[in-house]
Amino acid sequence: MWVQPFEDVVAQHGATVLRVCRAVVGPVDAEDAWSETFLSALRAYPDLPADANVEAWLVTIAHRRAIDVGRARSRRPVPTDTVPERPATHADPAARDPDLWDALQRLPTKQRQAVAYHHIAGLPFADIAELLGNSPEAARRAAADGLKTLRKHYRKDETA
Repeated sequence: MWVQPFEDVVAQHGATVLRVCRAVVGPVDAEDAWSETFLSALRAYPDLPADANVEAWLVTIAHRRAIDVGRARSRRPVPTDTVPERPATHADPAARDPDLWDALQRLPTKQRQAVAYHHIAGLPFADIAELLGNSPEAARRAAADGLKTLRKHYRKDETA
């Protein structure tokens, strides 16, 4: 049984793999994804069945590697000229934006709690419902109503 040399596979399918990588992560990271694709393919190529569709196999690897490269890019720090000022972690959050906290305090209790639990603490509505003693739908509604009221009473963007 004849096996096509891997160099020929790269020459034959390289352009297709590069197009897939560009489509998934864009032109900036496409070459990195292309390289990762063929490194992965090189390791797996000896075990590839003789009747396999090599192009489809490479496109599948390219898609996965491109996603990996995109995820890695999203985790890299982005250079900046200035670093934003960070409040002390132990500081009172109400001191940073007292108008927002005043508007939050004016909400009805269940709305205030639903907004805080969901948008500040990140809890899902099922957990909020358990805390508030109501259904997930009621918790979702309370959070939505609370945000709607906050938007009416707290208009920071209009005063800036």
